Amino acid sequence: MNFIWALLASVLVSIISLIGIVTLLLNQKQIDKILILLVGFGAGGLIGGAFLHLLPEGLEKIQDYHLTFLIVIFGFILFFILEKYFYWRHCHNGKCDIHVFTYMNLIGDAIHNFVDGLIIGGSFFTDFHLGVVTTAAIILHEIPQELGDFGVLLYGGFSRKKALYFNLLSAMTAVLGTLIGYLFSTYMTAFANLMLPFAAGGFIYIAACDLIPQLHKQPDIKQAVLSLICFILGILLMLLIKTGHS
Repeated sequence: MNFIWALLASVLVSIISLIGIVTLLLNQKQIDKILILLVGFGAGGLIGGAFLHLLPEGLEKIQDYHLTFLIVIFGFILFFILEKYFYWRHCHNGKCDIHVFTYMNLIGDAIHNFVDGLIIGGSFFTDFHLGVVTTAAIILHEIPQELGDFGVLLYGGFSRKKALYFNLLSAMTAVLGTLIGYLFSTYMTAFANLMLPFAAGGFIYIAACDLIPQLHKQPDIKQAVLSLICFILGILLMLLIKTGHS
């Protein structure tokens, strides 16, 4: 029975990716005004998620800071290589119909959700109540992150429907992670632990190399200040969630 609950929990976590559906109530002019703010919020969420959630948890689980930070660097470099590949593949003469960072964000989010799924599956395998608490904790940090991810996809050139679809598709890796995490709980724990700093490296790369430079391009002073505030709010919200778990 715990297996069914684990799958239902991961489906619930995945559905949160549809939080961007609220934007369907807004017109395009209103969307354009808040896009750069969502990018700032998304960048802050990624930085906060990496340094306040993934890295501390990775250090705690792996208990070897040299290995942990080497994996972070490896993740950073791999995302750099992936971005180069997508740029060469999808952009011509320096022009991209859709910004490359949208693909990077989807990949990073998919890896993160897969790890969340592994954790959910392992938690429900161990104990039902532990599974419920773990799922609740994951939902809390998924809500702001998925909102930021959705804004990044819109800013990068996706339509609202396409952004909703791909964000959901990326989130559904949590279900796969849960399935594997539950069935192979004994063997997957070490792998899940290694994936935490790897995902952190990817998040740091996306935020620092793709999203924050977009904030620098904002010419309007008022929007620039607001996007900076949203960036800080994204970090503070992750800190608040972290403090709530402690």
